[in-house]
Amino acid sequence: MKAIALIPARSGSKRLPRKNVVAFHGKPIIAYSIEAAKDSGCFESVVVSSDDEEALRIAERWGAEIEFRDPNLATDDARVKDVCVRFLGNQAAVDRHYDILAVLYATAPLRTAADVRAVVNLIKPGYCHYALATTRYPLPPHQALKRAEDGSLEPMWADVLNRRSSEIPELEVDNGSTYAVYIPAFLKATGFYGPPGETYGHLMPRERSVDIDTREDMELASYYYSKTQ
Repeated sequence: MKAIALIPARSGSKRLPRKNVVAFHGKPIIAYSIEAAKDSGCFESVVVSSDDEEALRIAERWGAEIEFRDPNLATDDARVKDVCVRFLGNQAAVDRHYDILAVLYATAPLRTAADVRAVVNLIKPGYCHYALATTRYPLPPHQALKRAEDGSLEPMWADVLNRRSSEIPELEVDNGSTYAVYIPAFLKATGFYGPPGETYGHLMPRERSVDIDTREDMELASYYYSKTQ
């Protein structure tokens, strides 16, 4: 099957300005995702979609193809699903057709080529149509508390809170780094998750699952990165 990778990188980040192109240990942060995609050996093409000219220049310098994103798809309200649908339409318009689309977020520099390959290899038509990278919840979500208007706390799930930990299954969460979809199914869906039985995950350790959205995230990712050098 033919696969293509898309790295969305719009310019309008709020909490960490310019987060897609900020320097991270000697390279623009988006370069790590481009390298992971190319080194995975999974893709016919690796494309960066952005409304940011600096991000597009960096992408070309690191060997990716580029697509200038329509400003209407670069707003705070724009959905990545819509960006992907437009992107696939543009590819089809020049007679480039694919079976698998992978989406790699630019702000996950610790994800490896092996992680990308593991997610893409989960896609099997008729079996797995949606795949993503996950990690374990750092704390049991079953212990969540909610605060009432008067300031008092109560369990979010009272029937689970007092169970023994051995009775509660470990849960995973989307780590925000890598997704792959079987395109015929994806075009009929509303997002990156399919019906029960069609979505599978590649479990990644916490130290490779940092999605950088704040200065604190950057510091944590830098700490984990330094431990591998």
